Amino acid sequence: MSYEGDEMRQQGNRPWHIEVNGINQVSRAEQTGHVSDLFWIWLAANLGILAVIYGGVILSFGMNFWQALIVVVLGAASFVLVGVLSVAGRDGGAPMMTLSRAIFGIHGNVVPNFVSWLSFIGWETISVITGTLALMALLGMFLPLPHVILAVLAMVIMVGLTIILGLLGHATLVVVQRWASYFFGLLTLLVIGLLIPKTHWHLLWSRPPGPWLSGFVPALSIIVAGTGLSWVNAAADYSRYLPRSVKSSAIIWSTVSGAALPLIVLMITGLLLTTQEPTLASAANPIQLIQQALPPWAAVPYLLTAAGGLICEADLSLYSSGLNLLNMFVPLPRYKTVLIDAVVMAGGTVYVVLIAKNFLEPFESFILLLGTGLAAWAGIFIADQLGRRKGVYDKDLLYGAAPPYQVRVDALIMWAVGTGAGLLCTSSPFFVGPLARGIFYGSSLELMVAFTVTLVGYLLLGLRTGNLHTVIEGAKGECE
Repeated sequence: MSYEGDEMRQQGNRPWHIEVNGINQVSRAEQTGHVSDLFWIWLAANLGILAVIYGGVILSFGMNFWQALIVVVLGAASFVLVGVLSVAGRDGGAPMMTLSRAIFGIHGNVVPNFVSWLSFIGWETISVITGTLALMALLGMFLPLPHVILAVLAMVIMVGLTIILGLLGHATLVVVQRWASYFFGLLTLLVIGLLIPKTHWHLLWSRPPGPWLSGFVPALSIIVAGTGLSWVNAAADYSRYLPRSVKSSAIIWSTVSGAALPLIVLMITGLLLTTQEPTLASAANPIQLIQQALPPWAAVPYLLTAAGGLICEADLSLYSSGLNLLNMFVPLPRYKTVLIDAVVMAGGTVYVVLIAKNFLEPFESFILLLGTGLAAWAGIFIADQLGRRKGVYDKDLLYGAAPPYQVRVDALIMWAVGTGAGLLCTSSPFFVGPLARGIFYGSSLELMVAFTVTLVGYLLLGLRTGNLHTVIEGAKGECE
């Protein structure tokens, strides 16, 4: 049976129209997407030039090429987490952090949701800042304008395009990410083809093996935090329009293959580029540094690729951050929450580009500290999928049509324990945990610890109690 409201929402989720759906469960009639959409969404989202910088970051930990190559492959494979969580989008028909309400309770979910929102705000701002630097260099080749004017013009273009795509929503993003994959993918291959011949292979092969605990593990932790883990809280946002008939294995494969393909190629390019530009990981403006390694005529396609690829990252983050605000009871339509986040994003970009002029110094601390909370959340969500959920997400659990689904204490406590355990092992420029000492100093075990503690702990909790949740009804204060 078709309802008028469902028909209106289905018509509203069309390319180049503002999406009507917010955090509501989409109807079966609206679940008409194709699993291949996930491939193009995640391919375009990972075409950004940041992946090249990751290659430099990996080698900065003192490893040889083969150790670094293992980090690249395992880092890209972290998108398995995104693929597994995308299955929940097909089953529940709602955004990722809305489905999380079924585990933490409608009000209890606000805590991990806030961490998720901060993560999206940070990533979209980093993407827009990096894209602004690339666009400034591109515009400066044709417009002899003062630095400040170039910066403002580049920011207006980057922020404007990101906002437009975030406002239009899911159906438009599917189309844009597909065509961006074609266009920027070809330009990326051109740039890579120009960089590889300049590799100093003898420097690459002569690197001695580095330490596994203080080199390999922290490098892998940072790459996982910056790739797959940074997107786990958005997984279902882009799979909720898939029909229930789509196989789980197809969802996981489309997600992982789409993301891993550009990530592996670009991070390996970063490894090779480091032999020419050893300061790639620490450069104040890595965009400019990479440009200098190219012939002059290649500057235009390179800078266009850098800016365009980063828009494809930022638009997804902006879209998902708007959904996160709705989960925190902001009483506005989805498109207005996108505008709120856009203001925050624009403010951060203005501060870094025009005032602070410091691009990557806080980057490591940001991704590791927020990544610890996301790793703990992902462990709980996957444990819930394995131990209890069975693909069923009741509306009462997500939207509170009937009590008592307000705060789920067991899940919140386990999330706090996992996050705390991870922070104890954290070693970042701004925070060093008490367990990150001696041989564990700089090991960056926080993500592995947080994820493992919550995954295992929550599974054991479900086996012990037969029910993964203790529920507190916020309205009456009674325990179920």
